[in-house]
Amino acid sequence: MSTPYPFTAIVGQDDLRLGLLLNAVSPAVGGVLVRGEKGTAKSTAVRALAALMPEVSVVPGCRFSCDPASPDPACPDGPHAEAAGVSRAARTVELPVGASEDRLVGALDIERALSEGVKAFEPGLLADAHRGILYVDEVNLLHDHLVDLLLDAAAMGASYVEREGVSVRHAARFLLVGTMNPEEGELRPQLLDRFGLTVEVAASRDTDERVEVVRRRLAYDDDPEGFAARWAAKETALRERIAAARALLPRVVLGDGVLRQIAATCAAFEVDGMRADIVMARTATALAAWAGREEVTADDVRQAALLALPHRRRRNPFDAPGLDEDKLDQTLDEAAGDEGQGNDDDPDPGPDGGGDGGGGGGVPPQADGDRTPPQGSEGDDTPSQAPDSAPDAPGRSAGAEQRPVAAAEPFRTKMLSVPGLGEGAAGRRSRARTAHGRTTGAVRPQGALTKLHLSATVQAAAPHQRARGRSGRGLVVRRDDLRQATREGREGNLVLFVVDASGSMAARQRMSAVKGAVLSLLLDAYQRRDKVGLVTFRGKEAEVALPPTSSVDAAAARLESLPTGGRTPLAAGLLKAHDVLRVERLRDPSRRPLLVVVTDGRATGGPEPVALAERAARLHQAEGTASVVVDCESGYVRLGLAGELAQELGGTAVTLDELRADSIAGLVKDVTAAGRAA
Repeated sequence: MSTPYPFTAIVGQDDLRLGLLLNAVSPAVGGVLVRGEKGTAKSTAVRALAALMPEVSVVPGCRFSCDPASPDPACPDGPHAEAAGVSRAARTVELPVGASEDRLVGALDIERALSEGVKAFEPGLLADAHRGILYVDEVNLLHDHLVDLLLDAAAMGASYVEREGVSVRHAARFLLVGTMNPEEGELRPQLLDRFGLTVEVAASRDTDERVEVVRRRLAYDDDPEGFAARWAAKETALRERIAAARALLPRVVLGDGVLRQIAATCAAFEVDGMRADIVMARTATALAAWAGREEVTADDVRQAALLALPHRRRRNPFDAPGLDEDKLDQTLDEAAGDEGQGNDDDPDPGPDGGGDGGGGGGVPPQADGDRTPPQGSEGDDTPSQAPDSAPDAPGRSAGAEQRPVAAAEPFRTKMLSVPGLGEGAAGRRSRARTAHGRTTGAVRPQGALTKLHLSATVQAAAPHQRARGRSGRGLVVRRDDLRQATREGREGNLVLFVVDASGSMAARQRMSAVKGAVLSLLLDAYQRRDKVGLVTFRGKEAEVALPPTSSVDAAAARLESLPTGGRTPLAAGLLKAHDVLRVERLRDPSRRPLLVVVTDGRATGGPEPVALAERAARLHQAEGTASVVVDCESGYVRLGLAGELAQELGGTAVTLDELRADSIAGLVKDVTAAGRAA
């Protein structure tokens, strides 16, 4: 076994280390989510924490790590006779991103359960992590149903496995630690709320600190054992301090005044529910114990708020976690003065108020009325050729470029789905065969049985009972009789946006509306758990503004800074999208794409631009790519070019007004079928 990097040798990252240590002192805090860019010691710190955890005493031979002093009466390996416990180090169990549900919660032997009536259970990772650490790297990339199971077990302290009337329950109390890189996608807000604390980590910009990080890492890589030995004394001291804080924790007093501060803070920042209040109380208590005090102070409450509230304040999916510290201090002072109602008079109670600098920053100010037209704007809403008439000389192109404009207010869009039945990653957009959903049939299992179709299994076994010598009431079931349930649910897709940023789109109001529409579609993609990509075209060429990613936030940021101007190389945009989709089919063949082209349908620049665009569109149609064209043409005179493009793509066209979910109540548009019907 390799020697872990010492926890005390980590340079900087004070919030990260404090969040982990508080959970080591009081696992009831609820775990910690570590957010940050790659290469910031997230995984190193979590793995180093395991060496500091106190040893646990377990019942010999128990696969579920029962405490001999108070064994779980419902333990599948029980009941346990009184016996001396065996001490071992607390485990750190890592949950891989690609783990199955059975690997996480365990699996039942369905054949033995039906034929013998016994609960033959193979424990999963939740059982292994009991009384230890469960570490989930890249937790934001886990399938939603796995995250739900994981966080439910963490909240209840137990794992339940229910299969066709057979149930198993076992204790599952662990320190949950998740790490994630926000660039690769966010967790849903309701899942963020289930983590007790969150910390943001970033690489230091201090030269001396960065030098020390490199020096220590190189020394560790050259001689792990020797490096660990040099830090052994500090590791021992920290381990003893954790044990002392754990012993002190039950004696820490949480006074009424402190509770009032906690409640006032949560009310002032308008967090949902009561979980934040409870987590803050537990965190403040752990902070006092860590400091060796038996009474919680206002400073403990303040520090607890900075750790427990930022991720609970997201109102918009693109909002970044954050907390306004000035408002926090004001709220604590008012509550400490026995006012009790000070937070009700907060001049900025809203989650997105101008005084709250930490409430969000991932979306441009959509409601901002100060949208001054860019100087030198040459676009308009008519089909005039003026915006596209400028030559392609570098000097003229640069002069034609417009400043980025803010997006209009986003709206709820109609659902766009890919036709047919897919088998991609679980999501909420298109129909697909999934592990969860409504049962549609039964098949012979390929490999391990995971979802038993009980009636189909009984029907397969029934004709053979006499031949198998059945004499009692039990059903004689063989492996060949078992049937796997097939289920239909929803999948996430790859939504590739191809956005026209040429001069014909440069009119301020039109581009603002276009950005608002794309932002609305991005919000929809976030909610439906899609991957997104962004291709833009203007001037002479197209570019991949954002390669396909799970980070919808990144797409919104690129959209915000999108400039406009120049000619309209529509063919280049479609060909660039074709290249992106070709590569993605090799990387992730099961994820079906949805092409969303946002344009007025014009094509200018170069020889035969319209013919080239038509041929590029037919490439997508030949490969069966589901597509929709968002028609951005406006004004009294309409050429209908976007509709013609949609026909060449084999998809459908919708106007900006038709894209709104409330424009035609209850309409769910199949993007390909509707286009072919037209």
